[in-house]
Amino acid sequence: MKSRIEIKEQAKAGFYQQRGIAILAFVLYSVISGVLSGATVGLAALFLMPPMTVGYAYFSLRIYRGETSEIMDMLAIGFRDYLKSLVGILWMMLFTFLWSLLLIVPGIVKAIAYSMTPYILAERDDVSAQDALKLSMDMTYGYKMDIFMMGLSFIGWWILSALTFGILAFFFTGPYTATSFAGLYEELKAIQAKEEQMA
Repeated sequence: MKSRIEIKEQAKAGFYQQRGIAILAFVLYSVISGVLSGATVGLAALFLMPPMTVGYAYFSLRIYRGETSEIMDMLAIGFRDYLKSLVGILWMMLFTFLWSLLLIVPGIVKAIAYSMTPYILAERDDVSAQDALKLSMDMTYGYKMDIFMMGLSFIGWWILSALTFGILAFFFTGPYTATSFAGLYEELKAIQAKEEQMA
C-alpha cells in the first residue's frame, strides 16, 4: 500500500493536471448541496445529494487516476442507478447517526468503516446498496487508523480555508482532500483484490 504522503502527492498531481474542472466540480457539488439544504430545509438534499455524492466520488477517482474527467461524468454515474445510490448513502448516513448517539468515538469509527461506500456504489454495478456498506466495512478493516490519519493530515489546510472565508476550500483544499480520499480507496481496493486472489 502506498504511504499517505505518496497518495497525497498523486492526488495533488491529478488535481493540478485538471485543476479547472476539479475546482468546478467541487464548487458545483458544494453549491448544490448548500442551495438544496437551505431552500427546502434539507428535503430536496435528502433525495438529490446521495446520487450527487456517488457521482462526485467517481469524479474524484478519475482525477486521482489521471483520467480525463467531465462534469457530466459526476451527474451520469450518480443518477445512473438512482435508487441504489439513494438507498446506499441514506443507509450509510443513518447507521453513522445511530452509532453517534452512543458516543462520539463509535460514531467516528463507523463513519470511517462506511467511508468507502460512495466509491463502491459508483464502481460496482453488481453490488447492492446494503452490500456496498458491508464491502466498505471489509475494505476498511485494519486500516481505520490510516483513514483517520489521512483526514487529520488536512486539518491545517481546513484551518487556512476558514481563515480565507472558504475561498481556499473551493480552489484547493476541497478538491485536494476529495482526490486524496479517492486515492486511499484505490489502495484499499487493490489490497482487497490481492487478498481475494490469495484466498
